[in-house]
Amino acid sequence: MEILNYINGEWVKPGVTEYFDVINPATGQVIARTPLSAKADVDAAAKAANEAFKTWRRVPVQDRVQYLFKLRDLLKTNIDEIARTITDECGKTFEESRAEMVRAIENVEVACGMPHLGKGEFVEDIASGIDELMIRQPLGVCATIAPFNFPGMIPFWFLPYAVAAGNTYIVKPSEKVPMTMQYIFKLIEQVGFPKGVINLVNGAKEAVDGILEHPTIRAITFVGSTAVAKYIYATAAAHGKRVQAQGGAKNPVIVLPDADMDMATKIIADSAFGCAGQRCLAVSLAVTVGEARNTFTELICDAASSRVVGYGMDAGVQMGPVINQASKARIEQLIGIGSEGGAKVCVDGRGTVIKGYEKGSFVRPTVIADVQPGSELWKTEVFGPVLGLMHVNTIEEAIALANSHSYGNQASLFTSSGAAARKFKYEVDAGNIGINIGVAAPMAFFPFSGWKDSFFGDMHGQSMDAVEFFTQKKVVVERWPREWTRKF
Repeated sequence: MEILNYINGEWVKPGVTEYFDVINPATGQVIARTPLSAKADVDAAAKAANEAFKTWRRVPVQDRVQYLFKLRDLLKTNIDEIARTITDECGKTFEESRAEMVRAIENVEVACGMPHLGKGEFVEDIASGIDELMIRQPLGVCATIAPFNFPGMIPFWFLPYAVAAGNTYIVKPSEKVPMTMQYIFKLIEQVGFPKGVINLVNGAKEAVDGILEHPTIRAITFVGSTAVAKYIYATAAAHGKRVQAQGGAKNPVIVLPDADMDMATKIIADSAFGCAGQRCLAVSLAVTVGEARNTFTELICDAASSRVVGYGMDAGVQMGPVINQASKARIEQLIGIGSEGGAKVCVDGRGTVIKGYEKGSFVRPTVIADVQPGSELWKTEVFGPVLGLMHVNTIEEAIALANSHSYGNQASLFTSSGAAARKFKYEVDAGNIGINIGVAAPMAFFPFSGWKDSFFGDMHGQSMDAVEFFTQKKVVVERWPREWTRKF
């Protein structure tokens, strides 16, 4: 498949000589090649978007959202084909890929409410004959630097809100998974947005730096590792831009003795091993409290051992591969480091080979007991199907353990005690909280939160946070003395 940029309403082949091989992680086959666009390609997209902004911002908001209604319908009609594309380039199961696009569509639907979401405020007669109002105005050109793990969903945490608010947009997908956005941009082309309103630039670091440094681009969103999030945040801020930078995670789940163990095990297994553990809300550490230890350990090991691994389009497969061989090697190395450091590998996913897919990047679900605070497996985001087990005696110890980590993306608790749940949700330091929920992914009408080293910025993606991020407020104080208005 030929990967092109989409700039000013036209498909453009970048004039580059460097390409990145896109590999189906289940088969090991090259299925496309991503052109590594230069800063000149970013400049072309930014100029087109800036020119389009001059007229797009003047389009009435109720007319702007009509384009999003059309896009929503096209995404729904083509959801299965998009899901197949995600599975082939990202490795998810077809059901996981489809669920990803359902979440993307939900964000388009919420953004269609911009006529209400973007309302300002008005106060009459703050003093005699003086009124005051606050209005929202778009920023200009905005951009998303997207990760590989949710190639269809994550750009839609931001894009529909920005465009509905009157901004123009540039999407830079991960070079590992460009095909999903190629397909989606063909639908965007069908919608008929004015030229330059939404643009696509493929590439790697040079394209990223071009976005971060470009004087016309006013706001940038990013999702990825904490190390890169810090770089994105610092560089973009140094160039005077607004930034949302979602970083890594090491999400703990606390299991109390009064939890429904069968339910907890199923949900935690889905959280830890779903999407091959390659999501920022995946459970990484399970902390059992008191008598929960033995029962949960036995059940989660059985769940990990029985999970069906293979190509995501095959019937019955419950977990696909990780993104590539480099990721497989890194994950297996971290499992080895944990074992050498004294942790016990209860279920070992290393050395996995799937019949018929011998070149695939497969790691089976792995469970490692006795992970110690401060160890490599405690500190490092594995970003693979690896669940570490820890044990404490009280919920207070469990919360303190969770709060001692530098990350703060998600934390979950499994219990039948309302008092324990209330204590947990108020005291734990994380932006997304689950109570008997393994993946506390906010619906599109709530912000996607994140604390500490899991997020850099102020406003998050989705909902009103996105509206706030992609608009700037203007306060107007005006005097209309009554004697002037009496003439009319």
